[in-house]
Parts: sequence; C-alpha cells; structure tokens
Amino acid sequence: MVKKTKKDTKDSIGAEAEANDRLGTEDSQTGEVHDDSDLKLQEKVKEAAENYGRYLRAVADLDNYKKRAVKEKAEAIKYGNEKLIRDLLPLVDNISRALKHAETSCDFEAFKEGLAMLQAQLICSLEKHGVEAIDCANKAFDPNYHEALMQVSSTDHETNQIVDELEKGYLLNGRLLRPSKVSVCKRPDYDNKGGG
Repeated sequence: MVKKTKKDTKDSIGAEAEANDRLGTEDSQTGEVHDDSDLKLQEKVKEAAENYGRYLRAVADLDNYKKRAVKEKAEAIKYGNEKLIRDLLPLVDNISRALKHAETSCDFEAFKEGLAMLQAQLICSLEKHGVEAIDCANKAFDPNYHEALMQVSSTDHETNQIVDELEKGYLLNGRLLRPSKVSVCKRPDYDNKGGG
C-alpha cells in the first residue's frame, strides 16, 4: 500500500479543483454538474446593481416629471388667458380713443356707430377664442341653455316659446358659459274664462 504525503494530497486537491473549475462542480447528493456558482453569483449581483441603478434613475425621472408638470400647470393657469387678453387690448385702446373723441364731439350718430364697431370688434375677438352667442329668437325654452326670469302672456307665441331675450347667453367651445336670461310665453287659458 502506498502512503500519500501531504504534498501529494495538496497536488491531487489542486488538480481536482482545477478540473472542477473547467468542467463545473459535481453535486454530491444529486450527481449533477454545476457551473461555477461564484461566477454566476457575481454576474447576478452586477445585474442587480445595474437594475437598481436603472430603478433609481427612473424614480428620479418620474419625480422630475411630476415637478415639471406641476410647474407647467401653474404657468398654464397663470398665463392661460394671455392670447385672449392680447386680442382684447386693441379694443381697450379703441374705447379710450372713442371716449377722448366723445369729449370734443357732439355728433351722437358717430358715437353710436363707434360703439357698434367696438361691439363688433369685441364679438370677433371672443369668437376667435371659441365664444359664441346662444340664439334665442323664436326658439322653444330649453333649460340647458336658457334661464326663465318671467312668464309672459302672449297669443303671438306658443306655450314655452321664448318671447324676449333679457340677457344674452354664451357657449365656450360648445359648453355653456352663461345661460340666456329670457321671458317665456304662457298662453292665456280661455277655457277658464269661458271664452272661445
């Protein structure tokens, strides 16, 4: 029988480890050969670190996006009417000119024409921004667009037909901005009076 020395044992263990590194290690219980687990573990740790880094960048990007969205929303609210106001400024200038002219002139017809021009300019500016007047002439009362302030007895109109528009109503891009204030017809009841 040959007795192994410590050096022989070390050499055989070193050769076995080197072979296992090349071929993988064998699980003593199942007999399956595995790749080097340390190498795989290092790869997974590196991959996890990269994923965590990506996660942190994504969280930071989301946080920056939220801050930017809040700032943009605040600015949109603060300066949202800028185009409308810019379009109304010429109207303000024309009103100032009309008032200055009215101080020195006694021509009422010219003043009246000037007011009509100012009204047309204002309506044009509002229409450019999606504001439109609600048409009430000879229409049936619609509570979605009209507010009845009074009932008027009339034989010239049908029941619930608008008799007069007391204050104009407006839509903004198809949505009700202000209802038209109207008077509505209530036909006289001749049957109660015994009339025909």
